[in-house]
Amino acid sequence: MDIKQIQELIKFVSRSGVNEVAIEQEDFKITIKTNQTPTVVHATVPAPVVTSAIPVAAAPQAAAAPAASAPAAEDTSKYITIKSPMIGTFYRSSSPDKPLFVNVGDEVSTGKVICIIEAMKLFNEIESEVSGRIVKVLVDNASPVEYDQPLFLVEPI
Repeated sequence: MDIKQIQELIKFVSRSGVNEVAIEQEDFKITIKTNQTPTVVHATVPAPVVTSAIPVAAAPQAAAAPAASAPAAEDTSKYITIKSPMIGTFYRSSSPDKPLFVNVGDEVSTGKVICIIEAMKLFNEIESEVSGRIVKVLVDNASPVEYDQPLFLVEPI
């Protein structure tokens, strides 16, 4: 990441209203913090290792059906969650006229490209960290995603 990209990221973070953004790649890590008061209410979702913020739009679903979410939580406990490694726009294919990288029911292996996240005009191929079968796609195509936001549920093979 060069200085111009970092400057663009700083501008983006200051306009977006978030208080902190952390990006970590193989040989690079950056954290940007602002002094703004929070403008977005975040709900937390329990995860095996880390608790992550989810968009406000998803919070009413969880609150609306507490009785129904208990059995669903038991069913999803056997699945592995693939999370977004960065902030950006989620795409299920490389272009609108190309086939989707993965569909529900497809088997994936470690290293297979499963989606693209566009960040600052760069299209980053996201590879699966696990081998298994895609059970659910948790994000709509062309939707914004946050760092560490769940993208896919995978049943390990």
